[in-house]
Amino acid sequence: MFDITEAAANQIRAAAAQGGTVGMMLRLAARMKEDGSIDYLMGFDEASEEDIKIVVKGVEMVMLPETVPLLDEAVMDFVELKKGDFRFIFSNPLDANYSPPSEA
Repeated sequence: MFDITEAAANQIRAAAAQGGTVGMMLRLAARMKEDGSIDYLMGFDEASEEDIKIVVKGVEMVMLPETVPLLDEAVMDFVELKKGDFRFIFSNPLDANYSPPSEA
């Protein structure tokens, strides 16, 4: 099942407040590319009748049914990649570019 970290949930809520989109759902989209990697897209949106709706860590999200299998085992996080460069990242074993976290 798709999951998000607390850092991602907090950033999504902050982005909604800053962007005036409180009350809207976060739309997630994913598509498999020819090389097996996955492109991820997201933005605030209204739900449609065909959408799958989920709530994770208090964040309401929607996605089209064809997106569900691509995100089924994924985890979205919000991390600092370089000093001052914060981004959402997806850790997804279905993505050809996935590398499992190393054991500490």
